[in-house]
Amino acid sequence: MPRHFQSGRTLAVLVPVVLLAAACAVGPSVRPVIAVNDGNQPAGSSIPAPAGQLPPLDKPQNASISWSDCTTTTKARMPETTTALSFQCARITTPLDAPDQPGVGDVSVAVLKAGEGPIPLVLVNDVTGEPGTLYAADLATKLPPALLKTFSLIGMDRRGTGASDPAQCIPGAARAQIANYDPDSTELDDLLAAARRASQECVLELDDRLQALDSWRTAADLDQLRGALGVDRLNAVGHGEGSRVLTIYADRYAKHTGRLVLDGSPDPILDAPGAAQAGAMGAEAAFGAFADACKARSCSLGPDPKQATLALLDQLRQHPKTGALSAGEALHAILIGLADRAGWPALADAITAARAGNVDALGAYAVPLSTVVDGDPPLLDTQLITGCNDIQMRLPPEQISGMVSDWSKKAPLFGGLFAQQLLLCSSWPVPAQQLPTPSGHGAPPILVLSTADDPVTPEAGTQRTARQLASGVLVSWEGGGHGALAQSPCATAAVQHFLVDAQVPTDGTACPP
Repeated sequence: MPRHFQSGRTLAVLVPVVLLAAACAVGPSVRPVIAVNDGNQPAGSSIPAPAGQLPPLDKPQNASISWSDCTTTTKARMPETTTALSFQCARITTPLDAPDQPGVGDVSVAVLKAGEGPIPLVLVNDVTGEPGTLYAADLATKLPPALLKTFSLIGMDRRGTGASDPAQCIPGAARAQIANYDPDSTELDDLLAAARRASQECVLELDDRLQALDSWRTAADLDQLRGALGVDRLNAVGHGEGSRVLTIYADRYAKHTGRLVLDGSPDPILDAPGAAQAGAMGAEAAFGAFADACKARSCSLGPDPKQATLALLDQLRQHPKTGALSAGEALHAILIGLADRAGWPALADAITAARAGNVDALGAYAVPLSTVVDGDPPLLDTQLITGCNDIQMRLPPEQISGMVSDWSKKAPLFGGLFAQQLLLCSSWPVPAQQLPTPSGHGAPPILVLSTADDPVTPEAGTQRTARQLASGVLVSWEGGGHGALAQSPCATAAVQHFLVDAQVPTDGTACPP
């Protein structure tokens, strides 16, 4: 099946259980709204910006990365692009830092540079989405030229993803069982068996690497990258769950924190079940926005797109064919397609074609979940590894079975799917430490973008991130899709002024759909 490349395309299977902190009270938030003039400060100065102001942009000094041209190979992975941009690729080496062997070993991380702006702007994508290098290449074709005059985009493949020492350890049969499992089933024995097989094989194959593939160590990778880029402060954009890596960075490396943008962020407060349920409701709301847009343009799904989609899932359950799409895989594909607002018409046509018996277009969305594509490991592997390493909570199967039944009533499309994902970490080694709840204390203003109908990082959780951060400033987009950057002109302009001109928007700014 052909590769579907979409901006920010995300396999949201484990988003509800990735990067969750224990519940805590929300503290007060101090949000600066003033705009300041930008200046230049030599790298290595470590002079803090005045309270409430953004630090200056420091140009690289003594950078150590050896870049080489990779324009042709990158464009080959972006078959629909006509960009004139060139791309450069490189690798850096960072400490593996496994929990039981701190400081021992190393890991190779792949990076890509897009554009010729003098200031590096690092991009961190969802671990469940496109590799960061490819995400940066695509985003560079969509951002305002003025931004690329100031910044060059630096995409990083997170540990285990893309070309960064890729992790591929789940047996094919177990991977297929998980990806194809009926999201309405409350009989979870087979799913649990597949999850156990996945855990056992990954423990054996990855050994010391296994528990070193997490977001805490990815934040340390960012600081290694910052040093290799030759800058004193990290300027960066986090997309979706990648935003949480940046909040960890801001708390661990406050004096090296520059201008940060969080484009959608996981809920920092809810526990795993609460976040999973919120994720299911958010995905359901995003489908509602998709259905409304579909009806407004008289799309091929007819007057009731949700009912047509539910009918397709029932059809796939009742008439399974060898090699055809399963109901579980179809639902994963739909969730992936919802992330890209511009691709909603194509998603509607793919669902319609599947109802008529041609499942190729819809199935193509889910191919990277369980298949190696362009050399990138199956996304299910990295979802499980990083997702399960980032949380400590493990729930019993009987409790999850009840959630499947209950949530399917509240969210008929996605409730069961999101509940079932809580089972996948049940056999995984429990990390010794829980990820900390983000605070942002000591960091300059951090711009947080929320999206009203985001199927991956629901609006309410992103807004709670802004409130949780001492320096969080919220801009809300009333649109749909995963993330607002490059999808909302208003939000994109706010990001440009924040990053380029050091203008901090008024907290609570709303952008039209």
